[in-house]
Amino acid sequence: MDLSIIGSGYVGLVSGACFAEVGHNVICVDNDQRKVDALQAGRIPIYEPGLEEVVQRNVAAGRLRFTNSIEDGVDHSEVVFIAVPTPPQADGSVDLSYIERVAREIAAVLKPEQYRVVVDKSTVPVKTGDKVYETIKRYGKKGAEFDVVSNPEFLREGCAVDDLMHPDRIVIGSKSDRALALMKKLYEPFMAPILVTDINSAELIKHAANSFLALKISYINAVSAICEASGADVEKVADGIGMDKRIGRNFLNAGLGYGGSCFPKDIAAFIAISEQLGVPFTLLKEVERINQSQRERFLKSLRNTLWILRDKKIAVWGLTFKGDTDDIRSSVSIELIKDLIAEGAHVTAYDPKGMDNVRSFKLIPEAKLVNSALEAAQGAEALIIATEWHEFAKVDLNQLKETLHSPLVFDGRNLLDPVTMHHLGFQYHSIGRPGATKS
Repeated sequence: MDLSIIGSGYVGLVSGACFAEVGHNVICVDNDQRKVDALQAGRIPIYEPGLEEVVQRNVAAGRLRFTNSIEDGVDHSEVVFIAVPTPPQADGSVDLSYIERVAREIAAVLKPEQYRVVVDKSTVPVKTGDKVYETIKRYGKKGAEFDVVSNPEFLREGCAVDDLMHPDRIVIGSKSDRALALMKKLYEPFMAPILVTDINSAELIKHAANSFLALKISYINAVSAICEASGADVEKVADGIGMDKRIGRNFLNAGLGYGGSCFPKDIAAFIAISEQLGVPFTLLKEVERINQSQRERFLKSLRNTLWILRDKKIAVWGLTFKGDTDDIRSSVSIELIKDLIAEGAHVTAYDPKGMDNVRSFKLIPEAKLVNSALEAAQGAEALIIATEWHEFAKVDLNQLKETLHSPLVFDGRNLLDPVTMHHLGFQYHSIGRPGATKS
């Protein structure tokens, strides 16, 4: 099939590359010509395992190309995806101006003799699809035929290519049989269950799913505080909970809390949506509160051990919001480093993929960024593990102990084994596990 994706950001680029990988002809549209040129040359602006190879392979095969022309994309496509940003606003609601602008641009180039399926791929509040339809109808040419579909994405950064190639489910929201037939044909190569709903339900599924996953994270983090007070092991508790098939073990990992470009934004948006509809979702406000308090509890443990943070040299491993990505948006690590710097600490940090973004956006200019984990730990009075990168779990612990000024480790992601750490002579703190040194 022939399709276009308007917006070559994270969702648009991964989706376009994977659609091309299964044999569709894909045009990715972006208004940044430098980005278009780089992508056409096979250079991608984000780190996502496996993505660069998929892009290069399909550009070379002629199934994937990039342009800055929406008209080009709409003219040569049966299905037109909208995958532009929906950034958060101060009140928690999302800015839909990019969606509205693209809908108007599609309307301007949609020809009367064409039938197009316009698909909302961006994460949007319920009832957005209706607004997109009204906008295209209002600004489009007389006689233009189109339908609007909601097709939310469920990609996890760090494994997005695999998630798209092997999805748990595909959600398609539409009231048009003609549009549904095209969407089902589009997704035939993926061999995944397809859930057909109305547009409103499809839009709500994405916010409800992400909010539930965030709730699981906050739940186990709240349990971790009880484990620390009682001497229980949060990982054993999570195993016991997760063995119940109704619950499952995924997203029951205690740590510093969730971050990233999705969970914080989507939860705030769902709260705003529910309030606008007159049905306040107060449970999600508690999810947000627990997530914030987790970082504060971690800092309290650090203060209790070091007493005064001012002029202390503290190493931080990890800057991205999770491993296997270079995404630093709403990173708990970045916020933690800001807290440390505000209290006068001298922070030396390392991340395998995120440091270029930190430098570009100048988020923590006072922190010293170095080229390796052990270089960050050199002479530090404490080490904080803030992101769950695989290389941190495999570090040479004897060498680490020799590198640190004091063998003091605060493991915010429970990567290391408490028994091993104490056997080697570390003063070790983790989240909700026995064997952590009492503060």
